[in-house]
Amino acid sequence: MSTPRPRLRITDATIRLDSMPTAGRDLNLTVDKDERDQLAEALDVVSIDRLEIKLHAVRFKGGIRVTGRLSAVIVQQSVVTFEPVVQEIGEPVDRVFLPGTEKAFSGPADAEVFVDLEGEDIPDHFDGNEADLTDLILETMSLAIDPYPRAPGESLEDAGFKPTDEEVHPFAALKKLRRDLDES
Repeated sequence: MSTPRPRLRITDATIRLDSMPTAGRDLNLTVDKDERDQLAEALDVVSIDRLEIKLHAVRFKGGIRVTGRLSAVIVQQSVVTFEPVVQEIGEPVDRVFLPGTEKAFSGPADAEVFVDLEGEDIPDHFDGNEADLTDLILETMSLAIDPYPRAPGESLEDAGFKPTDEEVHPFAALKKLRRDLDES
């Protein structure tokens, strides 16, 4: 059995609630190379060449609301040629953190759970007087990364795969069989 990876933490990516001014607090981070390398490994990309986070936190409903922007430059392998592909990420951030951990659902096994698709996102939680924003940063980046990166203009034909002229779909063989039966 393998040992679990230690929890990833970005230095200075925490906000203390007990010492927050009423106007809120700004958090401007430029993540160093060692931490970018750890994030690149966690996100399974070749490298993260730049990662800057500009956030503003204010007190909100007993917790904090964090808004701002994450910008990054990442390098991934093309899914077509396996050559490096550079992607620039610029993502807005808007998240609510409330104190305490989420309560476990203790209803009966056949209980219905209602999800309000029109409502606000479920808030994140933190323990104590400090909210670690590493998971927020990691999640924001992972959702912004192109799952199938490729260079502009790149196609499967560049890698030697030529599409066939034949119809390729689940019922193509049945269609051919039908034509053969109609001809006979």
